[in-house]
Amino acid sequence: MKELEYPFDVNYIMKNKKKIKKELLLNKGLIDKKIAILGGSTTSEIKNMLEVFLLNYGIKPIFYESEYNKFYEDAVFGNEELDKFNPDIIYIHTTNRNIINYPTMYEDASIIEEKLNSEYEKFKKVWEKLFEKFNSIIIQNNFEYPYYRLLGNKDASDIHGKTNFITRLNQKFYDYANNTNNFFINDINYVSSCYGLDKWSNQFYWHMYKYAMEVPAIPYLAFNLANIIKSIYGKNKKAFVLDLDNTLWGGIVGDDGVENLAIGPEVPSGQVYSEIQAYLKEHKSLGIILNVNSKNEYENAIAGLNHPAGILKPDDFIIIKANWNPKNLNIKDIAEELNLGADSFVFVDDNPAERQIVSNYIEGIATPEIDVPENYIRIIDHNGYFEVTNFSSEDLKKNELYKDNAKRSQMMATFDNYDDYLKSLKMKAEISSFKPVYLERISQLSNKSNQFNLTTKRYSLADIEEVNKNENYIKIYGKLEDIFGDNGVISVVIGSIKNKDELHIDLWIMSCRVLKRNMEFAMMDELVRKAKEKNIKTIYGYYYPTLKNKMVSNFYDLQGFEEISCDDEGNKVYKLDISKGYINKNNVIEVYE
Repeated sequence: MKELEYPFDVNYIMKNKKKIKKELLLNKGLIDKKIAILGGSTTSEIKNMLEVFLLNYGIKPIFYESEYNKFYEDAVFGNEELDKFNPDIIYIHTTNRNIINYPTMYEDASIIEEKLNSEYEKFKKVWEKLFEKFNSIIIQNNFEYPYYRLLGNKDASDIHGKTNFITRLNQKFYDYANNTNNFFINDINYVSSCYGLDKWSNQFYWHMYKYAMEVPAIPYLAFNLANIIKSIYGKNKKAFVLDLDNTLWGGIVGDDGVENLAIGPEVPSGQVYSEIQAYLKEHKSLGIILNVNSKNEYENAIAGLNHPAGILKPDDFIIIKANWNPKNLNIKDIAEELNLGADSFVFVDDNPAERQIVSNYIEGIATPEIDVPENYIRIIDHNGYFEVTNFSSEDLKKNELYKDNAKRSQMMATFDNYDDYLKSLKMKAEISSFKPVYLERISQLSNKSNQFNLTTKRYSLADIEEVNKNENYIKIYGKLEDIFGDNGVISVVIGSIKNKDELHIDLWIMSCRVLKRNMEFAMMDELVRKAKEKNIKTIYGYYYPTLKNKMVSNFYDLQGFEEISCDDEGNKVYKLDISKGYINKNNVIEVYE
């Protein structure tokens, strides 16, 4: 919903939140998540705003809300209602109002250090108690700076200053986050600084309602928090589609010529576009894919990208569409070539008419309302399209993996027989039970895979860790490599054992990068082998249709399963009797454990 993208109208959202919620609840495919809010101040409006933003991301939250300032008691001493709720995510909404022992001017360094450690240990106890009881995801606010500085500028550097104390306490929180799985920081220190600390700390709202920030600031906090949660559950965008003229450089390359484009240090506007290009190029290290969609002659587009002052070069892009076709059609072509859903893209174009057309024709695509070039980075960045929660080695190689896929496509065109092409790739697959080193990637894949995802289930890292400990599951991952390179972990199957001799497939996913290379057959062969080791006689498979996974609607039919039921919504149940024998289907991939 466009009204919920940054920059948004706070007054409109707060006034119309019930109407917006009602409209978003009509969307199909919402995933239910239980979220406990443990507050150190009033949280009711935070809950309302968070719900709206999460619904916009396809997540339907079910809330538990602690009583006022009972976050410590609920966590440390327990609460029967919270225990019964058993949350997927626990959000601890504390602010600098919840710091009890600030330093005073009369105390020496050792006493202040004791106070610092005491405050940190209080929160650490909260986190560890919650992890021990629920093993769920914890999101913890850091602390915003105080609204006054007793020591002036020295408040930041002197150990007696509140600003210094908060900075050091925040760092302890960051160290804990960097060493703890399933623990994330909601950076309200940054959000409050962007909003304006004087307004954020409006004392009226604290003394009147016990809100730790002014109420109009709450949508910004909730939006920032929602971005963390949607990232955890795989709702991030995956790629940019970028216009060229007046988006990556100033001017029109076809009319002005390459030599007259505004880019580089010579003119102020050129410096702005250089920063924009540098910002976009940084996203490649996150595994974000860059593509071009420009109304231009192809030769002119390439010439512009080869501008000597340009930071982005043709090799930085996976697909370059420079033609006179409607941009919405180009985007659909790019999505098809990359095997990605069109809603995986962020379309950046300076022309509001082009943005509107693309938005009208492609459901779910992001079209940020950029205005002047000086604001491009801020608007794209504050939207949090690519919020980082889990990061794997595969992300660093993502652009290279897609380039390798392009080479495979070129090679495929030289073969008349598809099996001969597959054999020429000399594929090798490592298929094995889960290993700790891959758990984060497995969780990430379960949340990012939409098209080849039979049950549409999402697993956080905490969920995957629980599955890995449970002997009542068969859980395998698959890695695939060929003559062009290593694709990394690209497939996961999780099956639960029931009634001793039945295996029910809860999750079967695969990256679209390796479609049509027989990897699904190799995974099936290994799954059956492991099932037989555990004396399984029947395997049950489930297909739950969504707008995105139609490509696997006949997956179990191809695997030789028998369909045993199908309801009015198209949810299907299959079974395969492996006690009567099973013939391996993979004949082109060399498999090893």
